[in-house]
Amino acid sequence: MAAETKTEIFVTPPNLAPDTQKPLEHKIRFATGFALVSILWAIPFSMGSGVLLPQVFSGIKGISAEGALGTMNAVSSIFALISNIVFGTFSDVSKFKIGKRTPWIVAGGVIGAAGYFLTAHSTSLVWMVIGWCIVQVGINCLIAPAVAVLSDRIPEDVRGTFSALYGAGQIVGMQAGNFIGSFFLTKLNTGLTIGTCVFLFSGIITVLIWPREKSAENNTKATSVGEILRSFIPPTKNCRDFYLALFGRLAFVIGTFMISGYQLLILERYIHLPVKAAGTAMQVMSIITLVATILASVVSGPLSDYLHRRKFIVAIACVIIALGMLVAWLMPTTTGIYIYATLAGLGNGCYMSVDQALNVDVLPNPQEAGKDLGILNLANTIGQALAPAFTTMFIGICGGYKGVFPVAIVFLLVGTIFIMMIRKVK
Repeated sequence: MAAETKTEIFVTPPNLAPDTQKPLEHKIRFATGFALVSILWAIPFSMGSGVLLPQVFSGIKGISAEGALGTMNAVSSIFALISNIVFGTFSDVSKFKIGKRTPWIVAGGVIGAAGYFLTAHSTSLVWMVIGWCIVQVGINCLIAPAVAVLSDRIPEDVRGTFSALYGAGQIVGMQAGNFIGSFFLTKLNTGLTIGTCVFLFSGIITVLIWPREKSAENNTKATSVGEILRSFIPPTKNCRDFYLALFGRLAFVIGTFMISGYQLLILERYIHLPVKAAGTAMQVMSIITLVATILASVVSGPLSDYLHRRKFIVAIACVIIALGMLVAWLMPTTTGIYIYATLAGLGNGCYMSVDQALNVDVLPNPQEAGKDLGILNLANTIGQALAPAFTTMFIGICGGYKGVFPVAIVFLLVGTIFIMMIRKVK
């Protein structure tokens, strides 16, 4: 009988890069790439889903803008959900000479641009939804392998800082998308064309800035069809904290997106501003949130690394955003919504800065980072699908946005509880 052999898993010291086993080089290029990869997909995504398409839907007779937006997000989230895991897993097992993550990142930008182009040139809701489904496939083809680079190439002891750059980039991109999109409320085709072009080059620019990834020709991960199929199975061992992080993020995304995904319509139908004034208010909110996000991100990511604390900062971020929503709920004026924008920017800056680092820290198996981070990112897609359903439901029950705010606050507080229950990460 053959002797059994045990596979030893080498644990990389926290100050060394996992791919090279050396101190991290080219820090500026990595930092710039992590910021840009999220900025460049978030700008067109936010321009489309947050500003331009709601305005398009408002102009289509016989449909509810909220209902159309909810339908688009719900249907497209199914494609996002599947593609995130698929592309994350495929990037784990790829054997490309130019690296296992690089080709997928480039392809994601191109696919996203194709979907955006279709959405921009469609005249029916059905084709707009189809186009947005393709956009979601492209986004997840890009971000699933891009986020896995945190686990592949960034040392643990500075992961919070680089996570901060990725997270802050996403918020900056979202607010920049709202800001830019607000200038094209009367020139929708031009705005959607700009979004298409940004998507097209998002992945290409990122991989050109990052140091070249090492060849994956000798990648030994999953060589047979059976092994590849088994690699899709979610974690089942040492995964308590993994699933707490998943549900914590899910509650956070539902809560935040119930408000942030409807900012233009809230300004028009809850604050009762005309279209032009709502566009101006969107611009002011974007600037406020942008500044607050940058300030919070600059502090929270490095502070997380210095204190070796993740979950406390994430939990505090949820509470800060909830307070902002409380102010907007009790004060339905432009002043109230600007206070919300400030607190939401601070909270999102803290959350997005540290959350990805926390997610990497709770991975059951770093060798399956692409797949497992893809599962964690399901919280984004599922949350963005469920949020419109809850928003539409409580608009119907309460006769307006007044009932949406307290429900969103509850979700954020539930997310805080899940995060604080994590044991592995301080």
